Parts: sequence; structure tokens; C-alpha cells
Amino acid sequence: MKVLLADKCGFCLGVNSAIELAKKTLAERDNVYSLGPIIHNQDVVEELARSGLKTVESVDSIDSGTVLIRSHGATARQLEQIKHKGLQMVDATCVLVKRLQKISQKLNEQGYKVVVVGDRNHPEVQAIVGFSKNVLVVGSRTDLQMLPRRGKLGVICQTTQSPQYFAEILAEVVKRGFSELKVINTLCSEAIKRQSSAVELCRKVDIMFVLGGLHSANTRKLAELCKKHNNRTFHLQNWKELDKMLLYGKNIAGVTAGASTPDRIIAEFVEKLRDFDSHGDDKV
Repeated sequence: MKVLLADKCGFCLGVNSAIELAKKTLAERDNVYSLGPIIHNQDVVEELARSGLKTVESVDSIDSGTVLIRSHGATARQLEQIKHKGLQMVDATCVLVKRLQKISQKLNEQGYKVVVVGDRNHPEVQAIVGFSKNVLVVGSRTDLQMLPRRGKLGVICQTTQSPQYFAEILAEVVKRGFSELKVINTLCSEAIKRQSSAVELCRKVDIMFVLGGLHSANTRKLAELCKKHNNRTFHLQNWKELDKMLLYGKNIAGVTAGASTPDRIIAEFVEKLRDFDSHGDDKV
């Protein structure tokens, strides 16, 4: 089978930095805990677990040792808990998420009602909400009814959302009442490049595969965008999840991957896909 790989895919700098920092910390210290999965990729989480990284959901679960702050960041309360308990801390928060937290704080201090466009259940958004007072999350158009009818609004966005979605929500915000509106572009440029590359590729292929964790926001966004342009788009974590029946009769497959998907997962998928005979028996 002919396989085309997206120009931009796989680990971003923030994810790669978080993983390298985790490995370095595990090599130097005992009792290392990650406050939530360090990234949204189960293969990577399991690999680091075998090296000794323990994933917990609460600081309350940690009595001693080192706390690794995952790439999505942590709330101000969690950081205070870590300090209060006398735990060591290693911060692997993505620099763009740190920027978001600081912007949110500054807008709040300047008297703006902070509005975050994104998924309220995503840890990145929760970390932002937990860093400033009185933050409103807009995850869909129905949430817009919660916006104040007057006053100053400061609008920012979850880093992995698409520019199109951010623009659509902003257009709806503008229709509502407020005395002042300040918008700061907090989208990740690398995520945008991956989205553009994936959409361009999926238009050229018979079937499209988006590789990455099922809980990964940026990977889900890639899959959603590709699905709009090619309804034969499938979001998988790795080769083991592939139903090979999907491949029969297809000539050209496209592959892209989220920012938390390891190169080895991508390489294995592409290699086995190329070895597959979509009009007969596969060799893998």
C-alpha cells in the first residue's frame, strides 16, 4: 500500500521536553510522582511507569519524594499543597501553558472577566482556571449564555484548539454586550501547523489515520478536522488497534499523529501499512 506521512506530526518541543525531564528525574531520584499523566499517550505513560514513575491524581496521595508537574500544568492550589507538604518539585509544564496562566492572571488583575475558549475537563484548562479567580470556560456555543452582559471581557484560548473554532466562538462573543473586549491569541503555532498539514494530506488519500492517545486534545482535534474533509478518517493509538478490514480496496493511506505520539509508534504503523497488500493477503 502507498502511504503518505504528514509533513508535521509527532512530538512537539513541549512534550519532548517533558519526557526528557521525566527520564532525567527518574535517573537521579527515588519516589517520583507525576500529578496526572505526564502526557496524553498511554504507551509513553506505561514506559515511564516501568522506569519508576508513579502517576497519581492528587497531592494528597503523596507523602514524600518528588512531584513532576505534567506538561499540562497544575493549579495554584496544587502547587501550594506541594510546598506545604515539603515535597520536591520538578516542573515540566509546557512554556505555552505557563504563558496562558500568566496572561490569565494579568487579565484578572486588570479587571477583565477572563474567558477561556476550550474544554473545561481538559487538564490544561483546569490548570488555567485554577490559577486565576473567577474564570469562565466556554466549551460550546451554549456556554455563551453565561457571559456577562456588561463589563470588560478578556478572551484567551486553549492552546490546542483550531483557529477556525476560536474565530467562530469570538464571532459569537462579539454579538453580545460588553464595554470592552480584549483578545489574546494563545493558540500553539505547532498545533496549527500540524492541523494544516493533516487537512492538506487527508484530501489526497483514500483512507486517513490519526495516531495518538484517545484522551489527547490535540490528536482529537486533528481527527475532527480530517473527518470533515475525508470521512474515512480513523483515530487510533497504535497498529494493534487497526481493523485491517478497513484497508481492503484502498490504494493510498495518509498518516499523521498528535503532539504526544512517539516516533516509534508512527514508524511502526507506517512500515506495517506499507507492507500491507490491500488487494490480497497482507505480509504483517
